[in-house]
Amino acid sequence: MLMFRPLCWLEHLSLHNETGLDPPGIRVRPVPGLFGADYSAPGYFVWDVLVKNLAKIGYEGKNLHMAAYDWRLSFQNTEVRDRALSRLKSKIELMYRANGNKKVVVVPHSMGVAYFLHFLKWVETPPPMGGGGGLGWCAEHIKAIVNIGPSFLGVPKAVSNILSAEGKDVAYFRAMVPGVLDSGTLGLRALEHVMRVSRTWDSVVSLMPKGGETIWGNMDWSPEEEHVCDFSKKRYFRLSPSDNNVNKSNAKQVFRVKDPVKYGRIISFGKAASVLHSSQLPTAVLKEILHMSASRNFNSSCGEAWTEYDEMSRESIQKIGAADKAYTATTLFDLLRFVAPKMMNRTEAHFSHGIADNLDDPKYNHYKFWSNPLEMKLPDAPNMEIYCSYGVGIPTERSYVYKLSPSNKCKRIPYQIDTSVDGEDRSCLKSGVYFADGDESVPVLSAGFMCAKGWKGRTRFNPSGINTYVREYQSKPLTSGIKSMAHVDIMGNIALIEDILRVAAGATGEEIGGNKIYSDILRMSERINLRL
Repeated sequence: MLMFRPLCWLEHLSLHNETGLDPPGIRVRPVPGLFGADYSAPGYFVWDVLVKNLAKIGYEGKNLHMAAYDWRLSFQNTEVRDRALSRLKSKIELMYRANGNKKVVVVPHSMGVAYFLHFLKWVETPPPMGGGGGLGWCAEHIKAIVNIGPSFLGVPKAVSNILSAEGKDVAYFRAMVPGVLDSGTLGLRALEHVMRVSRTWDSVVSLMPKGGETIWGNMDWSPEEEHVCDFSKKRYFRLSPSDNNVNKSNAKQVFRVKDPVKYGRIISFGKAASVLHSSQLPTAVLKEILHMSASRNFNSSCGEAWTEYDEMSRESIQKIGAADKAYTATTLFDLLRFVAPKMMNRTEAHFSHGIADNLDDPKYNHYKFWSNPLEMKLPDAPNMEIYCSYGVGIPTERSYVYKLSPSNKCKRIPYQIDTSVDGEDRSCLKSGVYFADGDESVPVLSAGFMCAKGWKGRTRFNPSGINTYVREYQSKPLTSGIKSMAHVDIMGNIALIEDILRVAAGATGEEIGGNKIYSDILRMSERINLRL
């Protein structure tokens, strides 16, 4: 359908723009069972390699389950529409009883990590909002959660997706083949179609950066300061299972660079806005955006609005994208509320991205907080284990340099990544994208912080002291296949599969070696001033 009737295909992938559920006359559902996620296409495995290896140590239908869900929906809406959370609860209880009351090992990947975090809170919450399992349900039924490529604190590329329906790959393609993505030939304005569809998916907002400037940095500071971007020559330190400290003087020599990147500016308009000290940049950005919110006007010359950009005045578009404007993980939400108001109004009823002051406040019993690890408590399950397992050593999108699109025509996305902007030799800036360490999709900061610090020991986010382990898998140049550490490829990585098999066969985190760290996650965590 994608090849022969692309617009029909996109129409069926869209959700209702007001409810976030099925549009009238269309009903699309996830394929259930193992065959729903073994391959994404012929030759492109997802879970197949892991499933086959689990089968070799005795796993089969009665004790192995693929929890398919509609990844377009908000997490709570998967229960409203499909009863997906209830089905998962029942399946875990059934496997628990059918296998001699043995606890389950849960292995979520990417967005599935946030989805299962939501489930942990939902399952113990009383109905009608929750599953009614009661306090202690997780402690009784779950042995371990092995999170693969976890996006606990979100990903910056979700911001570029909402703002301009692009990331580094799309930006590079646009630079190499100018005009193709912007062509109106046969009505195929590819990025505009992608934006129109993806803005109906509430789940996209679940991937927005969480924790604001405290986690992701402000205009002049970020946890990744002193990060080196020459990945081919970069040296990592390795943390032994019993070592919780790092020789800081040696590590600084490894990671120091002359001019620290200002990663906290997730969106910058113009290169100057990404490098100048904040005192040299405009200070009234937030007030201007709030003031312009009253100046939206439908551009009738465009006919039916293609995207929400067609409802904005050209003056507003130019003010937002004026040179020397920069937005952090806190202020970018005001930016997105202005450029995508329908999406943000709908989705912010389902997701929250802040940091809780008091987790005992009754307001945090609402489902909008349950997928944010900084606004929910882990269950009272001291014998459960949580693993953060992810690849490192691959340049990963962290922030962007934007510009106004050259075209003033209707039905055009007015902003795009400025691929003409590059840094100096060995710079973290390439073709308008600043890179940090990660697995190509999720920065180390998002994947590892909660296990390295946020949940480490007894904290207000982990009051029962659930043991957490950081398991990193180091990427090497030109690696692929069973040695690849990239976000999806890692699903076939032999080292990751061995860890999962050992945990699924009964081993504890200490028995598989405890923490295995190659990145700078511990030092990043030390720089983050979060009350624990």
